[in-house]
Amino acid sequence: MSYQQTTFIVNELIAEPLSDALMAHGALSAAIEDAYAGTNEEQAIFGEPGIESEQIWHNSKILALFDEKADVAAIVAAAAEAVEIPPPAHQIELLPEQDWVRLTQAQFDPIKISDRLWITPSWHEAPDANAVNLQLDPGLAFGTGSHPTTRLCLQWLDNNLKGGESVLDYGCGSGILTIAALKLGAASAVGVDIDPQAIAAGTGNAVQNRVETKFYLPDELPDGQFDVVVANILANPLRMLGEMLAARTKTGGRIVLSGLLEEQADELGGIYGQWFDLEPAIFDEGWACLSGVKR
Repeated sequence: MSYQQTTFIVNELIAEPLSDALMAHGALSAAIEDAYAGTNEEQAIFGEPGIESEQIWHNSKILALFDEKADVAAIVAAAAEAVEIPPPAHQIELLPEQDWVRLTQAQFDPIKISDRLWITPSWHEAPDANAVNLQLDPGLAFGTGSHPTTRLCLQWLDNNLKGGESVLDYGCGSGILTIAALKLGAASAVGVDIDPQAIAAGTGNAVQNRVETKFYLPDELPDGQFDVVVANILANPLRMLGEMLAARTKTGGRIVLSGLLEEQADELGGIYGQWFDLEPAIFDEGWACLSGVKR
């Protein structure tokens, strides 16, 4: 069965009502994303401890999916009428029938992070049995090793962990950095995320990789400081969380920051330079990673 997909940009007052109306009038699904994700205009909408946040993006992208016989234009018009707006400009894309499981699996081959570290989906054999292999499948939480920001953090851990450290992975997503730290010799590592699905995903991935760790929502993280704090999130949350992340890092400990664009590195370096002696940023495909030592 083929499907039809349409995408359009709306403001924050319309995004959720229009998505609901699309579903009510026959859409199979309707997802809302940040229209400016991956740019300087990206907007954090999820809350962090002590920080107020928006509940929806100011400019939201709606992606709606329909079956192949649906009258998409009529459904969009009816949904727009239901929320009392003119039909938004949109284009319709045909998605041909696929074996979606096989197609998804074909997109995720083993990823070589370094000579000794690989990320391997469960349907593949480990390419190097003597390497450190993380078994990780794509899922609901961010982090499979394919994104440059995740690779940058994994490479930092591979190059810098000496063994025996305590590690905090703040914004852990799938738990990939937490698990990698343990497999690379950390004495302990815990993950924190604002999304309960990430907590569940991280817990499952830890079991799959036979490591012992815990994952927490932000307000549930016990008191304490860490030898290494890794935060692979976005620039806007990193701007707001500097003081908290610094407080979680031991004096003489290390911080690793990613999820920021190359052009955002100087600004974030200026913020975190209040607490850390930072090393030169490293870059990968337009993304940046900052690291430094707590004074």
